[in-house]
Amino acid sequence: MDETASTEAPRPNLAAVAALAGVSASTASLAFSGAGPVSDATKAKVLAAAAQLNYAGPDPRGQSLRRGRSGIVGVVLEDSVSEAFRDPMNIATLDGISDAIGPSGSALLLLTDNAEGPSSFRSVPIDAVVLIGCSTRLADAVHVFAQRGVPIVGIETEPMPSVLAVDLDNRLASRRLAEHLRDLGHRDVTMVTLSLDAPHARGWATPEWEARSEGYTASQRIAGVRDVFPASSAFVSSASTVDEGYRAALEVLASSERPTAIVAQSDLLAVGVIRAAQELGLAVPNDLSVVGFDGVRLDGIAPIDLTTMVQPAFAKGRAAGEGVLALLAGEAPAGQLFDSEFHLGATTAPPQSARTAHH
Repeated sequence: MDETASTEAPRPNLAAVAALAGVSASTASLAFSGAGPVSDATKAKVLAAAAQLNYAGPDPRGQSLRRGRSGIVGVVLEDSVSEAFRDPMNIATLDGISDAIGPSGSALLLLTDNAEGPSSFRSVPIDAVVLIGCSTRLADAVHVFAQRGVPIVGIETEPMPSVLAVDLDNRLASRRLAEHLRDLGHRDVTMVTLSLDAPHARGWATPEWEARSEGYTASQRIAGVRDVFPASSAFVSSASTVDEGYRAALEVLASSERPTAIVAQSDLLAVGVIRAAQELGLAVPNDLSVVGFDGVRLDGIAPIDLTTMVQPAFAKGRAAGEGVLALLAGEAPAGQLFDSEFHLGATTAPPQSARTAHH
């Protein structure tokens, strides 16, 4: 027999703290939670007794079981967390979600959809789910959550049953960028797109690849440009980063039929495109016009006043958080569609052919 185990002092509990403080167990519990009418003097007495007994407070897991809620809102990302945090749009969106949910006392838990087993987001006890940019390959998991009665909010996700949509005007905004280039006289326009699938492959998009795309936002932005330039080609990047924009632009600009303008589906990609163009000796916008999407602050990245669409990422996140709280309260909120705002920067100009014809 293990003598150490037999002589080990029992772990302190709330009842012991209450007895030492000379109060009831319910009063001691209220002193810890701060949820009831307990005087400051009584609370101080309970906390002093807890410190004397080395008691850290009630186990939140037990509290969750009694409430029937975990106090956790899951945020599901299809990218890895490290990849997601490279994109300032995701950070601003998460900030908005946190801003809305924070006062409720709930915590955010970041999850990815690529884990299986006990660590899978499908197995985590959560009160609600926010999907960020997720595709319909999560439809089965969404169905399970809906069966459990777990509220689901989707930010720029493909339309799915039982998911409250917080969307962005991706197609209309991209069409606006394309119309700007068309009005300047551009006819040969190429896109550098966000990822189209989970493997994050890179290369020239084919009709088959676009048809099976899992990237809802990327597909919507492609469609917007094609509304204006039906024959516009697309080079798919593997992530929304400056490095990926640079790599993609080297491929695009190596073509014998170099475009006069590039539509990058994020500002980070656009900065990479501009860096590649400059390395190849091309002046932006005189030799190549470049537009982005997002309206992120580029301080410390490049001194570029980028022509872009400015999207309200924080407001999207906050709307998603407010949607979660409304659903948890048993309400039936309506979905929301946010608009982007066109920003005319210094990275677009008429193509050389149009300038020559004009003169």
